[in-house]
Amino acid sequence: MKTLEGLKAKQQKTWASGDYGAVATVIHVTAENLVQAADLSAGDRVLDIATGTGNAALAAARCLCEVTAVDYVPELMDRAKERAAAERLTIKFRQADAEDLPCDDGEYDAVISVFGIMFAPDQEAAARQLLRVVRPGGTIALANWTPDGFIGQVFKTIGRHVPPPAGVRPPPLWGDETRVRELLGDHVTDLRLTPRDFVFRFPAPAAWADYFKVNYGPTLKAFEALGENGKALYDDLVELAERFNVATDGTAKIPSRYVEITARKA
Repeated sequence: MKTLEGLKAKQQKTWASGDYGAVATVIHVTAENLVQAADLSAGDRVLDIATGTGNAALAAARCLCEVTAVDYVPELMDRAKERAAAERLTIKFRQADAEDLPCDDGEYDAVISVFGIMFAPDQEAAARQLLRVVRPGGTIALANWTPDGFIGQVFKTIGRHVPPPAGVRPPPLWGDETRVRELLGDHVTDLRLTPRDFVFRFPAPAAWADYFKVNYGPTLKAFEALGENGKALYDDLVELAERFNVATDGTAKIPSRYVEITARKA
């Protein structure tokens, strides 16, 4: 447990570094799409786990749901609070760990997470908490990067240069159907995994690498750890972006596979 606690403290610093809001702004449409796929109803009590800068919480609030958003990185929630205030949306924010939610059993009609819960180091604990706080018959809706998609391969590439913590399963496994069924098991019904592609659009593949190098916490921290040896990682990330690039106009259009997961609590 001490190992995990140390890892969580490190993760908090990682996600607070850079400017995740700059990345979240680029991918915000994935949250809008997930909330539509969840088919929420006005007045639903909705919990957004690992809200980050609030993309999914804001999308649910726009559906006139009663939204609570949790994250264990206060710097990210500060941005989410600013965005909610700017749009005059009412959202309750609470600092909390996805593996230890301060919520009652069955408190929510729906639980959602967009590229959030997948980063909890103890995947089984996070899944148990998710299942605990949603009422029977309630909705579960998640958006998770897949192992073989572009972002999944970004993490694999980083891991070749900066080895991940021993004994911790890779976050993109939350985008693998077999693993998702292991985590949610017979606690859900009508489980559906729908493949989607989000397309990163940049002036060039190297521009994507430059953007993530300074804004995305996991990438930024990897470069900090490597110091002067970071050029090899940079070159590998540019090569990866070039490999996934489908643009024919000299720019970068990089599809990144993720899955929309929807289910009902049994």
